[in-house]
Amino acid sequence: MNKIALIIQREYLTRVKKTSFILMTLFGPILMAGLMLIPIWLGLKDKDIQIIEVIDDTRQFINQFEGTNTIQFYYEFKSIDDAKKSFYKDKYTSILHISNTDKNTTAYLYYKKQPGLSTVSKIESTIEKGIKNIELEKQFNISRKQLDEIQPKVTVKSVSIDEAGLEESKNVGVSTFLGFGGAILIYTFIFMYGIQIMRGVIEEKTSRIVEIIISSVKPFQLMMGKIVGIALVGLTQFSLWIILSMGIYSVGMGVLASSNMNQLNFSKEAITNGMSSESENEISENKIEEQINEMFSQIPITKIVIAFLFYFLGGYLLYGAFLAAIGSAVDSEADTQQFMMPITIPLIFSFIMASSVMENPDGPLAFWLSIIPLTSPIIMMVRIPFGVATWELLLSMALLVLGFLGATWMAAKIYRTGILMYGKKITYKELLKWLFYKE
Repeated sequence: MNKIALIIQREYLTRVKKTSFILMTLFGPILMAGLMLIPIWLGLKDKDIQIIEVIDDTRQFINQFEGTNTIQFYYEFKSIDDAKKSFYKDKYTSILHISNTDKNTTAYLYYKKQPGLSTVSKIESTIEKGIKNIELEKQFNISRKQLDEIQPKVTVKSVSIDEAGLEESKNVGVSTFLGFGGAILIYTFIFMYGIQIMRGVIEEKTSRIVEIIISSVKPFQLMMGKIVGIALVGLTQFSLWIILSMGIYSVGMGVLASSNMNQLNFSKEAITNGMSSESENEISENKIEEQINEMFSQIPITKIVIAFLFYFLGGYLLYGAFLAAIGSAVDSEADTQQFMMPITIPLIFSFIMASSVMENPDGPLAFWLSIIPLTSPIIMMVRIPFGVATWELLLSMALLVLGFLGATWMAAKIYRTGILMYGKKITYKELLKWLFYKE
């Protein structure tokens, strides 16, 4: 056991002291935070305040267009020709001209800068709704006030009921995000650090260093020490990435929020809305905070974190054992291609099936894929945010542990023979023979 600990220490310290590890640990969070913040920043930057002048010849759409923080509508009672003449002298960014209320009418939007798709869609939907209300008023004598009163606003809230009758609310959007995010992290971690195990074994074998090491320790001890050592390297790097990324992201969001709030306050001063920006901001912030608290109160965060760490390590150890065996059986990385396909197919397949599992997380396909050790690290992480029975989770974990032990036994058999074999083209038939060699 002491020898395995020494090998773990050697693998860990050798890798964390490398310049590449330090650089990736420092710049990785900057890259990840940048990938999250840059789209937000670009989105805020691109959202110029749209001040649209509405020329309504029909007089049917007065006060029908609802403004937002980025789009404001002003109604002017003049001809479209006069509006065009003074367009570049006025504060307006666009002119919306509505000439009639026919069912197939065409409204024109004249602009200085190309408006976004969301702006055009909002205008189209408002005009369509207005024309529909006009037709209802004409044909069935239903006033707009009556239509507004009977207009339904429906919200579907997902609530699960267990056998004991206990109810639990679920947020499908958050569950999907957490499930798929966890699956992506596990998939990436297994590939990134599993390949490091294989490359490390090949390097030691080709440089003949392993012949010296093997004289002092058993092949199994060397293999386990390498697998666990690299696992600790991965956990260290991943933990630092999470901490640093959250710090950078929090600071970045604070800066963006401050910048965006200043922009909104400026626009509200320029386009008076009748409500003080201070009270609006307070209401908006309270509403957002309430929504966030409600969303996360519906998610079993503790259960997700514990399961994530378990499947994170379990999946890595399972596939790491296989990849260590492959590394010991070949003389160069180019020779690994014939053995990599059977190992990677279950991972790739489970990642592809993740979207189908999210559509039906309690279906038979989701159940069996979350039980089989080769696919459970990804599929179970997708299912857990949606709610999984405790016995299913425990069964999946137990089978993953058994799968890891079985994979380690097989890998050790191959490793002890292949690590000292050179210059021979290895086939699957040869690997099967190695599994049944007696010591």
